[in-house]
Amino acid sequence: MRRTIGQSLRIGVSAHAVSLLRISRWRGEPVTVLAEHAFAPSGEHPFDAIANALRALLGEQLGDKSVAGWPVSIVLADDLTRMWRVAPPPGAARLADIEAAAGFRFQSLYGEAPAAWQIAGDWDAAQPFFAAAVPRALLAVLRLVAQEFKLHVVGIEPHFITAYNRWRRSLKTGAWFGLVHDNLLTLAAIEADGKGMRAIRALPMPAGHGADQYWLGQTLKREALLLDMDAPELLQVCGAAPAAWSKAGEHPEHIACVLLDQAQQASSGKLSPMALLARGGSRA
Repeated sequence: MRRTIGQSLRIGVSAHAVSLLRISRWRGEPVTVLAEHAFAPSGEHPFDAIANALRALLGEQLGDKSVAGWPVSIVLADDLTRMWRVAPPPGAARLADIEAAAGFRFQSLYGEAPAAWQIAGDWDAAQPFFAAAVPRALLAVLRLVAQEFKLHVVGIEPHFITAYNRWRRSLKTGAWFGLVHDNLLTLAAIEADGKGMRAIRALPMPAGHGADQYWLGQTLKREALLLDMDAPELLQVCGAAPAAWSKAGEHPEHIACVLLDQAQQASSGKLSPMALLARGGSRA
């Protein structure tokens, strides 16, 4: 596969599927789905299953379609990652102090040893900040597969972070932000003045038609109550959100919802959920 200026690859990774997209910034189709591969999750060796699926996916591009030398960004489904808010300890003065605080908070929230996770954050010793973690074993297999296919990895990020960075400047004051993928709503509770997030929540959605307007409104109000915040006036959401959320509500307590990437999805055709995951925060 010959690469031209402005082209790159994006790989989407979930616990049961992987996808490969070509992104073109200047010529041709902005988003091209090259391949998708579903697989059976493995409870004992989940990351080996992901690695083998990636090898099968990238193997379809061999021969005269070699991906060697291409830059690639990898987007991870939010259920493979962890994201949380950290309050720096009083008197923190060193990076080691706030890194330790992030590790302690991680262990208290998730009950797992932080040593097995790669933790990164918007480190700040003076005010609360957010951190994210990815299993070290998952990072190892992703880098190994990239090395096998001679890909140049330019970034590995949770889906939520790519989407939030893409849309944060489009958020209105009083609105919260949401991302839907694979029946998981990752929710950003944003301060009423629009300056910063109070919390990030990963909320499983009920199957079928259970995730209707009523469920959404009750979920947002419950989360606001737990966080000692006012309920949002608006939810701005992207990804595979139910179309019913953005329709006019009949219930007086309905919370309005706007699909941020509706026009982008329409211009790209009907992309699959895995393609939407891989595209992440790309502006293509």
